[in-house]
Amino acid sequence: VQLQAFGGGLVQTGGSLRLSCTPSTRTFTTSTMAWFRQAPGKEREFVAAARFNSGHTYYSDSVKGRFTISRDNAKSTLYLQMNSLKPEDTAVYYCALPRNTPTLSNLRSSGAYTYWGQGTQVTVSS
Repeated sequence: VQLQAFGGGLVQTGGSLRLSCTPSTRTFTTSTMAWFRQAPGKEREFVAAARFNSGHTYYSDSVKGRFTISRDNAKSTLYLQMNSLKPEDTAVYYCALPRNTPTLSNLRSSGAYTYWGQGTQVTVSS
């Protein structure tokens, strides 16, 4: 399975971007997908996840209220709408797909995900 993420770019503080992620196969039936990000010199960190069967979404405290994870089944595309962007949001963003459904206790862990997109750079200027 390959994931292709795109939509990153350079934006000013307070601006918005929408990231998209498309799996290469029809594994989009999976119930859970997630976004992570990695800033230079830092570890990859959880951003958002969604259990599409239940409709539950999960966000890191740093993006809650500003970012929204969603998907379009007809287009087999996962989205991350990012509003009110801050310089600290600057990072490479990755979409991730698990082989097995993560538990509630580990869905924020990168180790729970098997397939990763190539990443898309988001840069927020101050």
